[in-house]
Amino acid sequence: MTDVFPVNGMDAVVFAVGNAKQAAHYYSTAFGMRLVAYRGPENGSRDEVAYVLTSGSARFELRSSIRPGTDLARHVAEHGDGVIDLAIDVPDVESAYAHAVRHGARGLVEPYTVEDERGKVTLAAIAAYGETRHTLVDRSNYGGVYLPGYEAAEPLVAAPAVRNGRLFQAVDHCVGNVELGKMDEWVEFYRRVMGFTNMAEFVGDDIATEYSALMSKVVADGTRKVKFPLNEPAVSRKKSQIDEYLEFYGGPGVQHIALATNDILTTVDHMRAAGVQFLDTPDSYYDDPELRERIGQVRAPIEELKKRRILVDRDEDGYLLQIFTKPVQDRPTVFFELIERHGSLGFGKGNFKALFEAIEREQDRRGNL
Repeated sequence: MTDVFPVNGMDAVVFAVGNAKQAAHYYSTAFGMRLVAYRGPENGSRDEVAYVLTSGSARFELRSSIRPGTDLARHVAEHGDGVIDLAIDVPDVESAYAHAVRHGARGLVEPYTVEDERGKVTLAAIAAYGETRHTLVDRSNYGGVYLPGYEAAEPLVAAPAVRNGRLFQAVDHCVGNVELGKMDEWVEFYRRVMGFTNMAEFVGDDIATEYSALMSKVVADGTRKVKFPLNEPAVSRKKSQIDEYLEFYGGPGVQHIALATNDILTTVDHMRAAGVQFLDTPDSYYDDPELRERIGQVRAPIEELKKRRILVDRDEDGYLLQIFTKPVQDRPTVFFELIERHGSLGFGKGNFKALFEAIEREQDRRGNL
């Protein structure tokens, strides 16, 4: 079967932030990422600055307006710091864009090429939920550090003292929150526009607590290199985490980014020491004999996972370890997940109740439950 929208993987997660310089320092020190590229007034960008950081194949671009009245400044004022672009690496931008628009995507930027002495990059962009976009990128003919117009930059801090000098190596998946009744519309959008399939769905008691509920479906390309879970709120007794996000973000957007690590224990230790705050999980989660029976043998003793508040889940393909940060900005919107996979292709279904109860405890502290 022909892949109608082939992808090579995620290219970059692009953030709009109020202060890109400080955000770059945060992701360098707290997440162990390496600053590799910069764009600003010093090299011709008069209205905004951008810092590009990497960790393995994971790439973040942090953009900030340096003048009032720009669209980027408006976006931050309305939504706070957040993700504006989930850029996708594709082998053929022109055909991908044409297919997407032909099948109902709203084109934002038609294909164009930028180049310098290091080669050329082809780009285009289509609209997704809310103000999120997907930039389509082909950088196969480019040898520079990121894009023409960006200059190489020196790291802000020393690399973490761990194997390979990084705390994670890839973006595992990116989760979007949409309004009530819109999840299936966006699942259909990704099927129609990108040929993505619905690889998992979670509804009803799978994804509810005593107080709140949501529904979730996961779309992915055929290779599973790009995975986009989509959440919508469900009717419940109190305000769900999705409702809280939609209220404070001012509409649909990216809720969290999952980062793949090969050593979640070390990663959590380093990030926590650097000031990253993680959601807490009660002792009862780890002391439940059903948990130990369900998960069987995993690479780390339960006591070590308990000490770090790492969750564990097993399915028919294997198991995974995961943990979630608290929101990384003042608004209760964007947060991160760390995930270590051992065969499992899932998303921690067995942990949903414990996770959502932990989120509800934080919502209650903020007065938003």
